[in-house]
Amino acid sequence: MVSAALLSTLHLLGLTTGLSSVYARGRALRALVTDPTRLAPVFFADNWWGLSAILSIGSGLARALGPFEKGQGFYLNNHAFLVKMGALGAVMLLELWPMVTLIRWRMHQARGRQVDTSPARALVRVNDAEVVLMLALPVLASLMARGIGFTWFA
Repeated sequence: MVSAALLSTLHLLGLTTGLSSVYARGRALRALVTDPTRLAPVFFADNWWGLSAILSIGSGLARALGPFEKGQGFYLNNHAFLVKMGALGAVMLLELWPMVTLIRWRMHQARGRQVDTSPARALVRVNDAEVVLMLALPVLASLMARGIGFTWFA
């Protein structure tokens, strides 16, 4: 019982940290559009975004696949859970370009090279879509936890 509560807490902390950090990264990217020297706030928020992903995905997998919660049958037979996983998958797909771009920016900066921040404006739009999808996750989780969307497939 305690381990299930701890995993639930870690999962919620991961989701809330993720939402706030992806929002902060979007604000930092907006500032970068007007001042290309302001990379540090983008990297700082992005680091938290990455850490929150590890925390929420790791704890979520343990909850859905491990012996701590309601069991795989509950999760895999719940439409709200499946929609939540679809939203998470969309976030992960959207994140590929920003992740690769920011890794390249970090490498350029570490080598003392000029960082081309011209994609920042487009990254803001991708980031905004991720924020919207992240807002949907707790709503779907609340529905799922209450059995809404639950059905047994025959």
